Amino acid sequence: MPGRAIEPGRERQPLQGIQDVADELGVTTRAIRFYEDKGLLDPQRVGTMRVYSRREVARLQLILRGKRLGFSLREIKEFLDLYTVDSLHLAQTRQLLTRVGARIDALELQRKALDQTLDELQDIVRQCEERIAATG
Repeated sequence: MPGRAIEPGRERQPLQGIQDVADELGVTTRAIRFYEDKGLLDPQRVGTMRVYSRREVARLQLILRGKRLGFSLREIKEFLDLYTVDSLHLAQTRQLLTRVGARIDALELQRKALDQTLDELQDIVRQCEERIAATG
């Protein structure tokens, strides 16, 4: 997806190059280009150079947070798309609430499964240690 040319009135916003954004957010330039290719970012262009406004950097921060919280790129794109069409952000907030609730439920199930697995492994350790102590 080709980036937008700098729009009139936006040239006063501080713009950053891709390497500066990558360094600031602790990601690779390749990751940023990947999100651009997926339609999640639309940097402006100065000639052939990508430049990122505060808005694009904020979008990237939301993308990274969404990934860290376990949301898919499709879900993240839906959140970002809602943000741009709903000036009050109510639709985005409602959808976020629903998705976050579902994510919490899924993580709670994973935690229960993990706790059960840890209990079983600790029981095996205890049995092994008892067997070794009984024969030693």
